[in-house]
Amino acid sequence: MKLDAIEIQIKSLPEVPGVYQYYDKQEKIIYIGKAKDLKRRVSSYFNRILDNHKTRLLVKNINRIEHVVVDSEMDALLLENNLIKKYKPRYNILLKDDKTYPWICLEKQPKPKIFFTRNITDKSKEYFGPFTSVKHLKILIQLIKETYPFLNQELNHLLKINNKESSIFLFEKHKLSIKQLINGNLNFCINHFKKEMKVLSNELKFEEAQVLKEKINALVGYQAKSTIVNPKISNVDVFSIISDESHGYINYLQVSFGAIVRSHTIEIKKKLDEKDESLLQLGIIEIRQLFSSISKTLFLSHKVSLGEELKVFVPQQGDKKKLVDLSIRNAKYFRIDRYKQMKITDPDRHTKRIMSQMKVDLRLPKEPIHIECFDNSNIQGSNPVAACIVFKNGKPSKKEYRHYNIKTVNGPDDFASMEEVVFRRYKRLLEEDASLPQLIVIDGGKGQLSSAVKSLDILGLRGKISILGIAKRLEEIYFPNDSIPLYLDKKSESLKILQRARDEAHRFGIIFHRQKRSKSSLTSKLDVIPGIGPATREKLLSSLKSFKRIKSASKREVINILGKEKGAKIYEALQKN
Repeated sequence: MKLDAIEIQIKSLPEVPGVYQYYDKQEKIIYIGKAKDLKRRVSSYFNRILDNHKTRLLVKNINRIEHVVVDSEMDALLLENNLIKKYKPRYNILLKDDKTYPWICLEKQPKPKIFFTRNITDKSKEYFGPFTSVKHLKILIQLIKETYPFLNQELNHLLKINNKESSIFLFEKHKLSIKQLINGNLNFCINHFKKEMKVLSNELKFEEAQVLKEKINALVGYQAKSTIVNPKISNVDVFSIISDESHGYINYLQVSFGAIVRSHTIEIKKKLDEKDESLLQLGIIEIRQLFSSISKTLFLSHKVSLGEELKVFVPQQGDKKKLVDLSIRNAKYFRIDRYKQMKITDPDRHTKRIMSQMKVDLRLPKEPIHIECFDNSNIQGSNPVAACIVFKNGKPSKKEYRHYNIKTVNGPDDFASMEEVVFRRYKRLLEEDASLPQLIVIDGGKGQLSSAVKSLDILGLRGKISILGIAKRLEEIYFPNDSIPLYLDKKSESLKILQRARDEAHRFGIIFHRQKRSKSSLTSKLDVIPGIGPATREKLLSSLKSFKRIKSASKREVINILGKEKGAKIYEALQKN
């Protein structure tokens, strides 16, 4: 694969946390890394001069990039660790990027204790983790010891050795609460310290109370272990599917020994109106054969029949549901990546696909290559204006934008203003024999749409140009003579183009309206009165401060300011205006 292809892959990467995998020409993983921002991190390998010889050699051997999207940087750390341990990529070993994360260990015998370790060897002990921050881990352990002193080896010897107060008895009594705290349920500990802090404050022991406050803050800022790893979920295949009008995208997560060890997504072309369940069924069979999966348990996004030998679940909550959600998220990003790559390599194809989809979604007779959108702008009826913006192939054509001063309407009448501007726009295009749009978009509901349709009827364009209105409240789409609005999916590309056109028309109109208001405000009301020039205006404003006071001033006051002859003329002019 050429570098150009690598560059296309990089440009399509999402700007989210995740793990990236570099493959060589033999389709072998040569490096695994984690990132807070996948696109920025991977780009850094190719956008800077590399000082390390081994890193330069790594980049030279990169033939293909894959990635797995996760929810957080901590999840990325853990997933990276799992994958490195499974695949042992050559350059991870050379660059010494392999990591061993700490775990919390609970030990009951001979005396209960809690500590952290990097080695999971003794099956008689309970382990929780892994954790990505040793600092937070130590804070948590210390807080647990302070909350449950019987876990503190330095204090164990102070406990009375009898059945009711023995450390083992106390351990069994509080075991569930301790586990909840380790797994991230911090409310118990926080509430405990808050009560203690209140008692100390009432006793005026402010220094001790402050110590507890700092511990509370540390707990609040603490993040428990990642949900990427759950030791109870082992040897499971996770599958999910999302689809568009032409393809289904199926993601696969392999979970082994409580950790994700593989992620893979495929694209399947639809035949006619195939349902997601049918595509998912085909995808599961293909992927399991590809990776020789022998897992008998499957977590799926959709219910699919796969025979009696396999246990199929569609989780609705908990860690299992989180795994399915993660799989769905990776499928979505795979689809987005494909769209981005298509846009880069074949922009015409990308545009044709969007136009084709808009035709279907909006029930249009033609693909809306040329779209025009109208919006009115006025504040309390002052300076009413309208804007017309033009989109070609789903993108703004700013040289064709037009402003309109409303000429025939008095006051804030959006319906009449819309009727006027639509009529003027298309009367002009007809006179100039210019090309007409395939779609007109009106910013507003049924009222504004009906007004625009009136103008099309007068011009004889009804039926020759498609027209619709989009209301801001719920993004309802209205069609002429249809009282029931159309609601598109919030993620629909068709809706996004309509929204963008609507917002662009609003922005363009507002700018023009503000410019007009600003210009008119610079013209003083005094300037329109005969006989008043700059010098006279300055004298009057200097003495009387405002137009209102000038207007209500007596004849004597005006004469005293401007003189007898001129003052009398200006006074008469003021009374007439």
